[in-house]
Amino acid sequence: MELLHLIKIPGILVTITFVLWVLVNMKTSRPDGKFIKKLHPYRKIMLYIMPTRNESVVYFEEYIDAQPLLDYLGKAEKYFDVDFTHAIVAACGLGFVENPAMNQFVAGYRMYQRNEVFLSFAMKRKQKDNKAKLSTVKQELKPGMNFREFCEEVNAKINKERSGERTYADKEFDLFNMIPRPLYFRAQKLFRQLDYWNILPASFIENDPLYTSMFIANLGSLDMGAGFHHLYEWGTCPLFMMVGKIEERVVAQDGEMVIKKMIPIRFTYDERIDDGLTASYGIRTFKECLETPEQTLGCLSEDESDYYDLSIPRSER
Repeated sequence: MELLHLIKIPGILVTITFVLWVLVNMKTSRPDGKFIKKLHPYRKIMLYIMPTRNESVVYFEEYIDAQPLLDYLGKAEKYFDVDFTHAIVAACGLGFVENPAMNQFVAGYRMYQRNEVFLSFAMKRKQKDNKAKLSTVKQELKPGMNFREFCEEVNAKINKERSGERTYADKEFDLFNMIPRPLYFRAQKLFRQLDYWNILPASFIENDPLYTSMFIANLGSLDMGAGFHHLYEWGTCPLFMMVGKIEERVVAQDGEMVIKKMIPIRFTYDERIDDGLTASYGIRTFKECLETPEQTLGCLSEDESDYYDLSIPRSER
């Protein structure tokens, strides 16, 4: 009888393991997004024939008239702490608000609508210091938030990063760097598998800058041109934008050739999340926002009511 009992134990363990495997593979809920059930058959197939972001990538290039934004920022500096990067990041946020299909992502061969608009960007921990470490800021575009409030929250996070205080990311990096190389390799594989099964802890996703709607790199602040950046396979970021330094370009205006200050922008886009038409709408929103900042970000005054709610599309204001 004892022998029969011992024989049954492996069978029970196999059954439990199989049931758990089925359950985790059926799990569609995630802390950062809502599973899109009704997806066009063609787009479903794309998730399997192009399983990685970098084989699904499309590149876009755009130039934006810099003068309206420079004029706006010159006036805004009198009222609150703002710079070029704040406006770029806020404009991207409005692009997602007005084009929610761009705020989708692929995880585990499934498509999800992201719950919130998150924007991540890189910065130097010490300004104008080539040896300073890079750090990242992940900012949510919260409901009811205007441009001034957005800048204040971003500044608070930047100040924390530059204060020398150990951040969540610092502690996380130190922990991973303590792991021996063979275990490190297996640890990242485990985290990827947990993400595939939708059981990666919400706290991990919330603090990781690559679980974001878009990653933005303002190379113009380093006096560099814009490149075409790859997409990271880690995380859920389907869009990367690089901003180059302002340059003078010859453009056609009212039938004449004139020289204008232009901002070069280059986008890297995971085409699985939606078609190129959706991407073009998002880029157009972004461009319009930066070229007409007073109409999109808000008028400049001490009165908070003069600043627009960035979480509301312009057509509904």
